[in-house]
Parts: sequence; structure tokens; C-alpha cells
Amino acid sequence: MEDNTGYDPWALQQLRFYTAIVIISLLISLLFHLFYFYRNFQENRVKEQKIIAGTASARFDALKNQLDPHFLFNSLNVLTSLIDEKPEAAQKFTTSLSKIYRYVLEQKNKELVTVNEELGFARTYAALLKMRFENSISFDMPEYAADPEAKVVPLSLQLLLENAVKHNRVSEKHPLKIEIYEEGGCLVTRNNKQPKQTLKKGSGVGLANISQRYKLLTRRKVSVEEDDTCFRVSIPILTKQITIVETPDQNMNQKYLEAKRHVAALKEFYWNLASYCIIIPFLVFINYRTSWEYQWFWFPAVGWGVGLTFHAISVFMDKGFLGRRWEERKIREYMEEEKRRSQWE
Repeated sequence: MEDNTGYDPWALQQLRFYTAIVIISLLISLLFHLFYFYRNFQENRVKEQKIIAGTASARFDALKNQLDPHFLFNSLNVLTSLIDEKPEAAQKFTTSLSKIYRYVLEQKNKELVTVNEELGFARTYAALLKMRFENSISFDMPEYAADPEAKVVPLSLQLLLENAVKHNRVSEKHPLKIEIYEEGGCLVTRNNKQPKQTLKKGSGVGLANISQRYKLLTRRKVSVEEDDTCFRVSIPILTKQITIVETPDQNMNQKYLEAKRHVAALKEFYWNLASYCIIIPFLVFINYRTSWEYQWFWFPAVGWGVGLTFHAISVFMDKGFLGRRWEERKIREYMEEEKRRSQWE
């Protein structure tokens, strides 16, 4: 029966019903794919975090590996000088050197050591330098740190002491005075400046090594200050505990991980497409054989089809909103922010 406007109320009711079903299907499909995007985003975020941690750890290991030959080379130079100048002290120096090198080996796999450990090692190393230069060099350093839990990168003080001796004249006429003290959240090494006149430009392993290792652990920087009479280096004292992400294979290439992720997404999409191509025709057949007058198969076909379209966009589209490049860029931005938050202070 039609109303005065010429429309069939039953047809209008059916239209509203179909429209409501389509909207509900679209909403369900949208929710499903939002969940899919979120899950995919979380998985990629974890992978990016592992890559960042693995790369930083590998770089840190490479920097630490520079210390062994660098330390041994300079120690042997000191021993050679002692043999030539003071043969009687060479044997005692060799014994002390073995203790120091044991410490170097013990700290080889550590990213940080306590300030007290580093001060103890610096005192031992200073004693060796004192054996060589006697009254031509003096040291002033604390026995203990103000905070027993405070940390610095290992062998940093040894490199700074070595740097001071390398670049300055050390003699009774020009004594070298080295001070180590805490100031403003830093461990400061200070010496009077009396540069050698014939010093050749070195490789810069010492200061550069310390700065680069700190850069991998914290936003705080190593500070170097100098004027005509003084040279001063401040290394940050770190107190905030850091969480290191363990990576099963730190040498895994980032591009390989990205390709592996994309292949997994393709596989998931093709499974989704194959399921659609099998199940929807089967539902059409069921609908045809039972009640073709009421074609309900359109609801799952449209809802699932919209979801399949979103899935295809996320897998195949490189540019634009929700494309793969957009997603990867957002992940990198998020991980950079996480990296900044997780550093030492």
C-alpha cells in the first residue's frame, strides 16, 4: 500500500534496513582494520627499537675495542722510556702494568662503571706515571665519589690522564699538575697548560672515543674548555638506570627486516583475498538456494570487501596517508623520541 506521496512504506523500511546494515558492516570493518593497523604498528615499533638498540650496541662495542690496542701502545711507550731512563723501576712498572691491564680486560664488556671504580683505577695509573716522572708530575683526586652509585664510561680518566701527559711538557722545571674533582654533575679533569713545542698532531683516539661513547648513552655532552694556562675536560656523571633491549642478531640489516615484514604483510593479504574469493561465492550459493528474494549475501560481501580494500591500501600503497612510507616514517619518529627518553641523565 502506498501513502499520499506515492512511496511504498515497505520499500522505505527495507531501504532503511539495508542502509543500517551497510553502515554497521562498514563500522565493524573499520574497527577491525584499525585494530589491524594498530597491531602492525606495535610490531614494527618493537622491530625498529631492536634495530636502534642493535646498531648503537655494535657502535659502542667498536669504540670499546679501540681501547685495548690504544692503551697497550701507550703503556709500552712508558715502559720503553723507563727501561732507557730508570732500568731499576722497569720491573716494578711491569708488575703494576699487569694489574692495570687486568682492569682493562675486566671492563672490556661494560658500558659503565662506578665513579669509585674509575677513581681507583686512575690512582693506580697515576702511580705508574709518578714512577716515570717522579716530582715532575703531581695529582690531586678524591678518594671516593659523592654518590657511590654514580657511573661514568670505563677508562675515561685513564685516557684523560694519558692525554694530559702526551700533550704537555713534564719536567722539574715545568711540573705538570693534574686535578680530578666533581663539579656540577660532572667529573672534571684539569691540568696546567704547557704544550710541547714539537708535538705532532695525534690520531685523537682518546677524547674522541670518550665523546662518542657518551653520545651513544646520553644527551649530555663531554665538555672541553681551555685557555692560555689551563686545559679542562668535564665528563658527565650518569645516575639514571637504562634498559638495554637484547637483540638476537645485532648484525641483521634494517632493509632485510623491512623486506621480511612486507613479505609477511603480502602473505596475510593474499590469504585474506583467497578467503574472500572462496567464502563469498559460497554464501551467494547458500542465499540463492534458500531465500533469493532476500539477498543478504551483500552485507558480508560489502563489509568484507571494504576491509579488503583497506588491507590492500596498507600493503601496496607507498605514499600518502596510511601508506607504507607514512607508517615507517611515523615509526621512526616515535622510536627517535623513545630513544631520547631512554638515555642516561
